[in-house]
Amino acid sequence: MTKNRFTQIGLDRLIRLVWLEKTASLVLAGNDAVSIKSILQGDLQGSFRSADITVRGSIDKTITILLKVWLTVPSELKLLRFEGLELLKRVSPHGRIAVHWGMLMAAYPFWSSVAIQAGRLLRLQGTVGAMHVQRRVREQYGERETVSRRTRYALRSYLDWGVLQETNVKGIYSAGETLNIDDPLLTTWLAEASLHARANGSAPLQDLIDNPSFFPFRIKPVQAGNLVTASSRLELLRHGLDDDLVMLRKQPTKGDVS
Repeated sequence: MTKNRFTQIGLDRLIRLVWLEKTASLVLAGNDAVSIKSILQGDLQGSFRSADITVRGSIDKTITILLKVWLTVPSELKLLRFEGLELLKRVSPHGRIAVHWGMLMAAYPFWSSVAIQAGRLLRLQGTVGAMHVQRRVREQYGERETVSRRTRYALRSYLDWGVLQETNVKGIYSAGETLNIDDPLLTTWLAEASLHARANGSAPLQDLIDNPSFFPFRIKPVQAGNLVTASSRLELLRHGLDDDLVMLRKQPTKGDVS
């Protein structure tokens, strides 16, 4: 597993939902990386202030993130990406948002880390304070201004997606529309995406589906056995009647003997 996904932040740009939609649609249409980058450069140009070198650099960095979500993913995420693209062909608009959310949290666990803190605050007090989220994320990633700045990018992205909304107090956000997810295959896929955002690749079932990182969604409860039946990449460890641990199944490597 690519360990640096869990220690490096990576997300240093605002990531708009419409950009992920465009990237995924270009991948589904069979375009290669060179073509996708060229098209995105044209599409994103209007979202940046000018065409100077600094801005062009910002566009290129944004495109790099988009491609790492939907095209140039680490080897351990290739099957997740493939099934995510298949889901995008048939799920509802709410489901599409969930797929992009799940793929982004798997490729960039920092997205999930910020979402966990935002989700916890929403549950505790009904609002999200940007400064509170930044402080808690710095406790995990280090007391650096870079961490605070990139946390702000993530929060601004949540606003763009409509899963958070501004209040009349600067830096304080409330929840956006709650998106219902009741598709069993999508739920299974989201569970796997969530496990890929965890360094240990495992979680109790309740924490997996009801995790604060999924704060924009109301995910229909599912039994652990149904998850592992639906995906050969998940396995179940039972500690007791109500203590199911769901894990990523270890995938064979080239050196393994079949």
